[in-house]
Amino acid sequence: MKKILEGQIVSDKMINTVVVKVETVKVHPKYRKRYRSFKKFKADTAGKAFQIGERVIIEESRPLSKDKRWKVLRRTEEKEEIK
Repeated sequence: MKKILEGQIVSDKMINTVVVKVETVKVHPKYRKRYRSFKKFKADTAGKAFQIGERVIIEESRPLSKDKRWKVLRRTEEKEEIK
C-alpha cells in the first residue's frame, strides 16, 4: 500500500517538480502537549501546472531522482495564502 499525504505547495521553481509542505500533529511523550511538525517533500507533477499555495494530495512512488520519491495526484482546494 502506497502512502498518501496532503500538503501545501511552497515552491514551483523546478521543471516538473514541486515542493510540498506536509503538517502533522504530534503529542509529546512526557508532557502530553500537542505540537505541529512540518516536513517538505519533492513531488513530480508529470507536466501539469501547479502554483504556490495550492493544496494537493501526493502519493509515494519509486525513486524518480536523488530527492524525488512522490507524485502529485490532484488538487484538493483553492489557493491559500502562504505565511
